[in-house]
Amino acid sequence: MLKKLFTIALLLVTGATNAQDLDRLLNLRGDWKFSIGDHKEWADVNYDDSSWEEIYVPRRWESEGFNGYDGYAWYRTKFSGDELEKEGAHYLRLGYIDDVDEVFFNGVKIGFSGGFPPNYYTAWNAEREYRIPNELLNYNGDNVIAVRIYDKGGEGGIYSGEVGLLVADEAYNETYSLEGIWKISRRDRDEFANVEYDDTRWEDIVVPSNWKTIGMSDYRGFAWYRKAFEIPRGGKETEFTLIGGYIDDFDEVFVNGIKIGETKDDQRMGRSRSFLELRVYDIPKGVLKPGKNTIAIRVEDLGANGGIYEGPVTIIPSKIVTKFTRGFSFWR
Repeated sequence: MLKKLFTIALLLVTGATNAQDLDRLLNLRGDWKFSIGDHKEWADVNYDDSSWEEIYVPRRWESEGFNGYDGYAWYRTKFSGDELEKEGAHYLRLGYIDDVDEVFFNGVKIGFSGGFPPNYYTAWNAEREYRIPNELLNYNGDNVIAVRIYDKGGEGGIYSGEVGLLVADEAYNETYSLEGIWKISRRDRDEFANVEYDDTRWEDIVVPSNWKTIGMSDYRGFAWYRKAFEIPRGGKETEFTLIGGYIDDFDEVFVNGIKIGETKDDQRMGRSRSFLELRVYDIPKGVLKPGKNTIAIRVEDLGANGGIYEGPVTIIPSKIVTKFTRGFSFWR
């Protein structure tokens, strides 16, 4: 029991994608544009922030002259697409933020931690690391990062840790990352596996991340995850495998309504080791289709923390499973 609590607490502090070998591509420490207040247009790529103050990142905003300020504030910065790798998988690492954040890349939300008012909860001790979807990357011009932050009290802002752009080599060009924003529901119904089910009213969650990041600190029981994703037309591969990351504790996984796998050792809390197992499930031939597809994952947590807490979460050609998973521990 204590070993499990320590392991998951450590994962919450050290970040979601530590299992992946990431190289730093660009150091983003330094002066960012900064403004107190809260306006949704501040996320836009073309917003003119030239009149904003500058603030050093990472550093508490109280140390930069905003003593005693609690509330909303935004950070913005940009970098050239020349820094990107066209064959890489890119991640934005923002260190630690006090208390709540929402991150936009080229105007599109790619991740969040904590809860904004009126449903406030802090995520001050969670390291931020968000996958940047490939379709958002601008290789031929500027890329804009905008970070919305809410601080309830004490010191605030992007206050410590590594801040930069990281890259992981793609094992193959027909690898489809599922990391990012998913839908989640705390209810438990079989119909949630259906492709046609309408999940638009469900809460958002970043995958991978711990349930604590959306305020489910004391929740135990079932929750469902859902995400729609695209498979491009014209691909050469026909056999795929889901690498489902690490899940606390048990799971059942459905792709386009078809159950493709589950992990459950039927042990009680303190004895179960399912949460340490990397999920690797073959997807039956013909289940994935060119165009829109849907994945649904039913998760059961026995206690403490829960959720799809660590990556990688991706679909890869089955022929490279051994190469891709080399170095990952299946039972830690």
